[in-house]
Amino acid sequence: MKIGEKIRRLRIKNSLTQEELADRCELTKGFISQVERDLTSPSIATLVDILDGLGTNLKDFFNAMDDEQIVFTKEDVFITENEDLKYKLSWVIPNAQKNVMEPILVELEPKGRTKEDSPHEGEEFGYVINGSIFVHFGNEKYKAKKGESFYFKASANHYISNAGKTVARIIWVSTPPSF
Repeated sequence: MKIGEKIRRLRIKNSLTQEELADRCELTKGFISQVERDLTSPSIATLVDILDGLGTNLKDFFNAMDDEQIVFTKEDVFITENEDLKYKLSWVIPNAQKNVMEPILVELEPKGRTKEDSPHEGEEFGYVINGSIFVHFGNEKYKAKKGESFYFKASANHYISNAGKTVARIIWVSTPPSF
């Protein structure tokens, strides 16, 4: 845990400037700046004063869970490929299966398709970024192309397949998670 970074987030959350926090703690703005950048470490007594100025205490400060991650990068992505069915799945949100919805990026090679999913509670949404696809839902087949989307309650067997001659890319969101 980076103490300085966490203090900075708390200060900003409380709409305080470094100077205002320093005044509350009888410290200098420069010292607060150094603490926030982890250039110096406050003594326990000084940390207690800073946390008092932020409306918290040592116990809550160190027991509080880190803020949830909001933005995810390429390094966070988990990828699986199926060479037989000619698709690649990228979990763009790590551990999304523990969330209410699960977004993935699907890349289908020409003549590629995803595995067929059985009916389940919940809903499915997809947005076609590139190419064109068929949405297979029960005994029906629907075409969606670049810039179009699909949405359905997952009450029948379903999968998607590439309807064109180029790679199709789709953002697909399932709720609850099912990929």
